[in-house]
Amino acid sequence: MYSFNLKAEQAFDPKKHIEKVLGRTGEGDVTVACWEPGQTSPYHCHPDATEIYFCFEGGGRMRTPTETIGIVPGSFVVHPRGELHEYINGPQRTLLFRVRYGDGMSGRTKEWPSNPNWQPRPEDREYFGRNL
Repeated sequence: MYSFNLKAEQAFDPKKHIEKVLGRTGEGDVTVACWEPGQTSPYHCHPDATEIYFCFEGGGRMRTPTETIGIVPGSFVVHPRGELHEYINGPQRTLLFRVRYGDGMSGRTKEWPSNPNWQPRPEDREYFGRNL
């Protein structure tokens, strides 16, 4: 059994959002994700894992290829394996709880407009070349 106090585990960085792994199981991991105002994740997917977010505090927007929804405290979002998604934080600090489970946790990043220094990895270009 895992038990955590999300407030005690939170950590923020003005340069980038923080994802802190709190525990691992054979099928996945549980993390706390901490966001400063305006921070944005890469537009990415996890081909071999389902990813679930629960908003504890703050909020923003979650974007997929087909929709963008508002995230507020109490929101619960499930991304099936391979679904492209991006989190855009709102005007206040946000604390998200995340669970990933599946055959592999690695992600594939398609784009990251808020990070001007980001360059796609060759394996990501190859993945999106085959799967779009």
